[in-house]
Amino acid sequence: MWGAGKLESYRDLEVWRVSMQLAKEVYQATEALPKHEIYGLTSQIRRACVSVPANIAEGYGRNHRKEYLQFLGIANGSLKELETLLLLANSLNYIDDVTELMSLFESTGRLLNRLLQSLQRGIDNH
Repeated sequence: MWGAGKLESYRDLEVWRVSMQLAKEVYQATEALPKHEIYGLTSQIRRACVSVPANIAEGYGRNHRKEYLQFLGIANGSLKELETLLLLANSLNYIDDVTELMSLFESTGRLLNRLLQSLQRGIDNH
């Protein structure tokens, strides 16, 4: 799809796999948040982390490259939101160490930007 080579599914995208790993680890990290945050910070963090791979997948399933780019942009925004929320949780001492999560953020961000640039070049060349 979209000139991406041998991809048969969004599940073949490395960015989707890494963002799924990030979401899983974020869910595990938020288990330690205080119960009084379940409808606040915990819920917001979890929604943001799920939004990243979900929007990558949804964009992949769209009919037009411009739509795909739009959903990848949403995924990128959710990634930044998630990073901000986790840094806040860390500064509140709700999550002790975010080093591993930050490494996954950086990997996801690099892969997402690479995919965005690749798809954007395809539009710019037409």
